[in-house]
Amino acid sequence: MSMTGQTSEPETVRTLDSQDHLRALVADTNVNNDTFLATDYLNHFNEIVMLLEMVPDMPDILEEAKEWQPKSYPQHFLDSGLSDSEITVEAYENAPSEFREPFDETITRMNAVVIKGIENIEAALDSPRPEELAAAAATACRLLQRLVDVASAIIHGSTPKLEQDEIDELLNH
Repeated sequence: MSMTGQTSEPETVRTLDSQDHLRALVADTNVNNDTFLATDYLNHFNEIVMLLEMVPDMPDILEEAKEWQPKSYPQHFLDSGLSDSEITVEAYENAPSEFREPFDETITRMNAVVIKGIENIEAALDSPRPEELAAAAATACRLLQRLVDVASAIIHGSTPKLEQDEIDELLNH
């Protein structure tokens, strides 16, 4: 008891109450009620994967791919117009660090892979060998898809990782 005669609650109890409140809010949404993350965000990356996959057959689509920009999780949902976007952002902001940190790290890597992948594809466009363009696009898409899979696993409660040296090796081929 404090000097005022009131009992102060431990921080962990308030956190659990907050998490229970968030779980109730996200119950009928696409937000995972354990990780407080939603797979809908990965659509932003699936979009660029689809564009890059088309580049070998339609090189002009690279211009459209170059318009793609990284977008933060909150910004993606606030721009989406979805009715539960504010709840989705609140849940993300309160996601347990065991999920949020590897998720954010994976997203940072995905953004870097898109930028580097587009650079590699653009360089391969000038090659007299069309297989170089196909290889550059396939490498970027394969790596992005693996990172999307990692992010999805995190959203669903697992914490796999793709190590930076593995990313570097794939991008440098």
